[in-house]
Amino acid sequence: MSNYYDFNSDNNSELSHYPIFSEGPASSPNPDKKPSKRNRNKKKTLAKRIGSLTLSAVLFGSVAAGSFQAVNHIYAANSPAAAANTSAGSTSDTKAGLLKTTAVSGGSGSNTGSLDVSDIAAAAMPSIVSITNKSVQEVQNYFSQFGYGGYPQTQETESQGSGIIIGKNDTELLIVTNNHVVENADTLSACFIDNNVLEAKVKGTDADNDLAVIAVPLDSISDETMSAIAVANIGDSDSLKVGEQVVAIGNALGYGQSVTTGIASAVNRALSGSSSEAGTDDSNAATYIQTDAAINPGNSGGALLNMNGEVIGINSAKLASTEVEGMGYAIPMSRASDIIENLMNKTTREKVAEGEQGSLGIKGADVTSEAEEIYGLPKGVYISDVTQGSAAEKAGITPGSVLTKFDGESVTAISQLQNLLQYYKAGETVEVTLQVPGQNNSYEEKTVSITLGSSTDTQNSQESNAPSPAGNNFR
Repeated sequence: MSNYYDFNSDNNSELSHYPIFSEGPASSPNPDKKPSKRNRNKKKTLAKRIGSLTLSAVLFGSVAAGSFQAVNHIYAANSPAAAANTSAGSTSDTKAGLLKTTAVSGGSGSNTGSLDVSDIAAAAMPSIVSITNKSVQEVQNYFSQFGYGGYPQTQETESQGSGIIIGKNDTELLIVTNNHVVENADTLSACFIDNNVLEAKVKGTDADNDLAVIAVPLDSISDETMSAIAVANIGDSDSLKVGEQVVAIGNALGYGQSVTTGIASAVNRALSGSSSEAGTDDSNAATYIQTDAAINPGNSGGALLNMNGEVIGINSAKLASTEVEGMGYAIPMSRASDIIENLMNKTTREKVAEGEQGSLGIKGADVTSEAEEIYGLPKGVYISDVTQGSAAEKAGITPGSVLTKFDGESVTAISQLQNLLQYYKAGETVEVTLQVPGQNNSYEEKTVSITLGSSTDTQNSQESNAPSPAGNNFR
């Protein structure tokens, strides 16, 4: 058996786990005998070797660890994420960087680039109202669809939209919205930020630009509601740049005020009649702000805001198609402001009882885009016949003329003219603008004053005369 020597104990009578290999034959250790000089040298040499190996291992480990840390530091310092954080001066973690983008200078708003628009929404919501339009419309009965005749039936319809409080006069609170929101309304109501609902009246409309102003009497507004609402701040839409963040607020789907945000996708965008041609350049067409902020039914007439909380547009339309997403349009305030000011100064009107409504005594038809192109007709209502003894005949209006304005408001369709006449009594005098045929197939503009007749008198006059050419009669 091999002999063992315990280096950790003075008692060498016990076996140890550290072997010592002798050159000679094995012998029992003698406790009184000291190790030879040669053995002592061997022990010293072995200890030196062990120490050298240990020191080498420590040095190698330290160098390797230092090199690893240096490589990590160099890579982190030169990575794209580190460069972005360094340039932004950001100390936030990765998740925070995903929620907010770096603020950039030169935008129209003080909060440019922030996805958090809660402050803007809180400041703007008191100036936004929800509008409900109730009207009664004629519909064909079920049997008339199969040729059995029958009388048309009436049914009440209701639609929702939005509006923006833009000011007040001595007696009224004034709200701007889209014309199509208030069109054909029998009754209008406005719901304010405190959920108080009040009746509103049409003050003025502009169908060509799809704008309208409605009014709520100040004496019907409580002190609590008056303290809760606010007049909107109007901004400069001309300074809006493509890519700037915008906020849309409105009565989406009639559920009440809601907020969406996005960017200005395009400015000065011209729209045509078909979705396939949307965005085509047309110097004569009205232009819009295009945004990818969600614009849904009920948002019409609501506000498009910049990041200063200023109204830069009036949400008007969206491009609806299965192939299209995120294309909403707003009327820029630079185009709307003058029109709104003109509408604000009009006389607020209420619908007149049917037996008291005024009449023109004409028959006519819409001038279609095809008629404009082929025959060179101006846009408006083509007058095909004038009733004998009617207000139109007394004012010198003749067949072949095109009616383009009624009491200062543009008229482009028969339905629009019929809607306007509902607010005027018989005996009122209004100005009517016409395009009268001239030489060489040209038209000359002419404005005449006309005193509206009674719808009953006009109807009796028509029944006593021979049948007139086909067309819609404006009593």
